[in-house]
Amino acid sequence: MNTLEPWLLSLWQALLDARVLPVIAVLLIAWWVGRMLEARLLAAHSVDMTLRVMLTKLLRAVLVLFALLVALPAVGIDLTALSVFGGALGVGLGFGLQKIASNYISGFIILLDRSVKIGDQVSVDNRVGEVTAMTSRYVVVRSLDGAEAIIPNETMITSTVVNHSYSDSKVCVTIPVQISYRSDLDAATQVLVEAARAHPRALQDPAPGVLIMAFADNGINLELGVWIDDPEHGKATLRSDIYRVVWREFQARNIEIPYPHREVRMVADADSRHAAGETPES
Repeated sequence: MNTLEPWLLSLWQALLDARVLPVIAVLLIAWWVGRMLEARLLAAHSVDMTLRVMLTKLLRAVLVLFALLVALPAVGIDLTALSVFGGALGVGLGFGLQKIASNYISGFIILLDRSVKIGDQVSVDNRVGEVTAMTSRYVVVRSLDGAEAIIPNETMITSTVVNHSYSDSKVCVTIPVQISYRSDLDAATQVLVEAARAHPRALQDPAPGVLIMAFADNGINLELGVWIDDPEHGKATLRSDIYRVVWREFQARNIEIPYPHREVRMVADADSRHAAGETPES
């Protein structure tokens, strides 16, 4: 212990002589103030969540910059002497960290224009899910199977983003059905509408509707449209429930779901029939 004390004292004196402790103290104070203000902002439920996230990120960047401006002169570094070095560093960072800088700038743009918010249902980069987190560098999109995709902010700016709940959370779910030409079209339409109305997730305004899409080769193509206001719960379960009810009702009312039929006819020519000993009809 006695051998360590002189070493610790010499290290402490070296740090004081190098004026490193004031820099560390200022940065720690800035970090502590930033964390405290961030906690207060995130607890302010009267402010929109996206705006709170944007303010916390901006406040943290301002505090770090302010801490550096205060700490560097405290250790005897003239800020004007860093102008040339700062310019060269900025050019180097501009080329080397172009993607990172683009993601950070894109993150602030997304937070400012509020085109995408936490809780929105989006489709971007072949992924569909709910926005669960937004940072200054990336956006987290959670799909219905639980997988979370970390999408860079630049992708959210440069790609086409389909926001299913941008101005309204209502989404129309289409359910295609085909019936046979021998089936009652009006009865099939009634079954589809009633099955949609009976589902608890289906909205009554706008009401479910059925459209005749085409008279196809094997049957009549119908399309049932159902409006929901909770797309975050998925569409597959809704389709499955309605299909199950429609299947039972179609069987009860003898409404057929067609399947492809193919007829093959063998036509023999005159020479082949003559070789077989058949005489052509006169």
